[in-house]
Amino acid sequence: MNNSTGRLILTLTVLGLVSAFILAFVFQWTLPYIIKHQAKAQERAVFAVLPGASDYKEVEKDGQVFFEGFDQSGKRIGVAIKATGGGFQGMITVMVGTDPEAEKVYGIQVLEHQETPGLGAFITGEKYEANFIDKPFGDYKVVKRPATSPYEVEAISGATISSTKVTSIVEKAIKDIQRAYGGGA
Repeated sequence: MNNSTGRLILTLTVLGLVSAFILAFVFQWTLPYIIKHQAKAQERAVFAVLPGASDYKEVEKDGQVFFEGFDQSGKRIGVAIKATGGGFQGMITVMVGTDPEAEKVYGIQVLEHQETPGLGAFITGEKYEANFIDKPFGDYKVVKRPATSPYEVEAISGATISSTKVTSIVEKAIKDIQRAYGGGA
């Protein structure tokens, strides 16, 4: 009995170690592909939230990374930032494109989230993201009806918390851009 218990423990230990090594190898092997995919997704998001941009560059100001978008003539047309905050289920990451001089949001794109499928996950939908197209800078109010003011954001039915959290992330991103590029507080 004692001998079989020892063999069982040894077998499980060896299987655990082999599994750990295989998992570590697969992770290391796929990591460059994951990083490349994330970089491409970020690039697509920058161009999506800065309409008219044909190029962009990353700029660091006060420890934050901004994406300055330029048109074909080299004129800066806007600034984007990747902002993260807590959602209903977990963290939400949003790319926010703005025109700091005109004090307006060009648009947003939700990059990552862990919201409830079929409810809060609709924050990635065009209908919800359209709430922020050409929206003036300001404090926004999430409403459970169609927005009637430029400072209102229509909530996703059944996912008001997710809608409110994204709106808060956008407001914080705007304040970060204003601090770095001038304008409001």
